[in-house]
Amino acid sequence: MLYNFSNPQNEATLSDGSATQKTYLALRKMIVIGDLKPGEKLKIEGLRQRLGTGASPIREALSLLTSDNLVERIDQRGFRVSLTSRKNFEEILMLRCELEDIALRQSLANRTQDWEEQVVVSHHRMVRAQVGGDAAFEDLHKAFHMALLGCCDAPILLKFCSQLYDLNIRYRYLASGAMNYKQRDVSHEHQNIMDAVIAGDGDTASAELLSHFRHTGAFLAGLIPQQG
Repeated sequence: MLYNFSNPQNEATLSDGSATQKTYLALRKMIVIGDLKPGEKLKIEGLRQRLGTGASPIREALSLLTSDNLVERIDQRGFRVSLTSRKNFEEILMLRCELEDIALRQSLANRTQDWEEQVVVSHHRMVRAQVGGDAAFEDLHKAFHMALLGCCDAPILLKFCSQLYDLNIRYRYLASGAMNYKQRDVSHEHQNIMDAVIAGDGDTASAELLSHFRHTGAFLAGLIPQQG
């Protein structure tokens, strides 16, 4: 699966092509897709050998990942992958619903033709990748959701929404088989969100977006243990 898992909040501090940036993105992907398990200790030497990079970029990347809530410091003993739990997932879902609702409504209030076109284009690319089984679907799925918020004129809010998206996706990977949403038509849900946005109907767009999140959240919550 080719998924960038980018986070503009931290990427803005990294120069393109730097060793720290590459290490940060590699570790971030490994954590989100579950190659590095919740609670797993992150030993510098082991990661250095695995990634073929120096110790300094790894330490810097791990420090950045703590601000993404994907890595935790263990007192003075190093780092570990952040733990997961149903309570944590429910908090992520709650925050995502609250913040993306704000960002979506602000985007609609600030709407421009360029923004509407970007929403339509990002939706088209996502659908085309999904139909074609393109490995880039996850990137394009995130791009669509972030495009919906892209006219809110609130950079800090967008950073939090981006981070929460990735934290949510982590649970989908950890919940094996979670792409099987059974009786749901997720493509139709995406279409409904876009149609309401293009129509300028903020209440309907918000309702469709929150329903989309909560249906997915209810499905995933049933696959996450109460503890751990």
